[in-house]
Amino acid sequence: MSVKINCLNPIAACGLDLFDDTYEIVEDVKEADAVLVRSASMHDMELSDDLLAVARAGAGVNNIPLEKCADKGIVVFNTPGANANGVKELVVAAMLLATRDIVGGIEWVKENKDDADIAKAAEKAKKAFAGSEIAGKKLGIIGLGAIGVLVANAANRLGMDVYGCDPYLSVDNALNMSRDITLVKTYDEIYSECDFITVHVPLLDSTKGMFDKEAFDKMKDGVVFLNFSRDTLVNETDLRAALTSGKVKKYVVDFPNPTTAGLPNTIVTPHLGASTQESEDNCAKMAVKEIREFIENGNIKNSVNYPTCDAGVCATEGRVAVAHKNVHSMLSQFTTVFAKEGINIENMVNKSRGNYAYTIFDICSEATDAIVKDLEGINGVIKVRIIK
Repeated sequence: MSVKINCLNPIAACGLDLFDDTYEIVEDVKEADAVLVRSASMHDMELSDDLLAVARAGAGVNNIPLEKCADKGIVVFNTPGANANGVKELVVAAMLLATRDIVGGIEWVKENKDDADIAKAAEKAKKAFAGSEIAGKKLGIIGLGAIGVLVANAANRLGMDVYGCDPYLSVDNALNMSRDITLVKTYDEIYSECDFITVHVPLLDSTKGMFDKEAFDKMKDGVVFLNFSRDTLVNETDLRAALTSGKVKKYVVDFPNPTTAGLPNTIVTPHLGASTQESEDNCAKMAVKEIREFIENGNIKNSVNYPTCDAGVCATEGRVAVAHKNVHSMLSQFTTVFAKEGINIENMVNKSRGNYAYTIFDICSEATDAIVKDLEGINGVIKVRIIK
């Protein structure tokens, strides 16, 4: 029986081509074992009890009800880093747009396109669009994930003096970052030092509105502020005041809304960060690989609502995966079920994340429906799946 996949949005063919003939693309989401999605909202959708996974071909997952999915044992994946280069290039472009009035100059040319002496007129007009160079300026990067590190390295190569701050900086990202980047411990050090500040942090309850009056007051006068993460990281009422006063010289944001579209001294792009063919292809391929690894081996990588859990490829007779609540005594109850059936557990991987946990059992014989039923009967178990 084939594994049924539904695409809520168009997904790049180079990604879908990675599914073999054991997978089938279906039109009805209610039939799906797994869903691929980009921007479609899933918050009001009725989620089938048979749905196993959702893969977001992109980084942001605010269009997916994560808690609701976790409660039903639906593992939600995203594709961190797949669109990082596309966003990095737009951030570099944004710095240039902000510090040199390129947009104003282009608009002047359009307005004077019928002037026979436009070349002569341009020589007089161009002084109104003069700006400054980014080389030698200080750039502060808040958030050194996949995108932040690429921005840091690119800016460093462009001759900028780069500062970075990330309390959760991973070893891999640290190793990928140029030695010339100055790491600081607090955002305040970036606020006080930097001519440009770019933000690359996820939207969480703890980060929502983090850029407010207090933060803007600490920044250098005339700072250029770049936001290619989420608009709601910024208190836009406080930002308007900072823009009006000149505290923030320019705001460049990739998220148009009724407020950002009307802010003074602001350049708004229509969510173009990952809008490159390369980014869409990379996201699609990563999302499909995550789904296949989960369906075929039970392993979880890049989930946003369940822990990373990798038992490799099963080398035993059977494998069972259990999504469950992260509460005490679960493992002892699981092992009791296998012991009762006389089945030896040859390998077990258990990981937790917040209120949820996930356990993979490699066993010495094929898993049976009886084992599944017994495991499902344990209080706190959300979903049990026979992988092999």
